[in-house]
Amino acid sequence: MNSVAQIRKDLEGCIGKKVILRANRGRKKTTVREGVLESAYPNLFTVRICNQYESSRMVSYTYSDVLTSTVEVTICEETDRLIKIS
Repeated sequence: MNSVAQIRKDLEGCIGKKVILRANRGRKKTTVREGVLESAYPNLFTVRICNQYESSRMVSYTYSDVLTSTVEVTICEETDRLIKIS
C-alpha cells in the first residue's frame, strides 16, 4: 500500500515526463487529460495541459487525491510503456 510520501517520491522522479491523468469528478463524470508533469511541491503536484488549440493551462492535484483514487496518474515512459501510480 502506498503512502503519501511514497507517491510524492515516485512523482518527483518523473518531473518533465508525459503523464495521463484520469480524474473522477463525481456523479459518474471522469476527465482524461494528457500533459507534462511540471513540479512536485510538499502538498501538491502540477501538470501542464496542452490542447489542440495550442493553449496551455496548469492543473494541480494533491497527493491524497492519488492515494484515495480520485486521480489516477499514468506515466508515459516510452511509446509503448506506461507506469501507473496509485
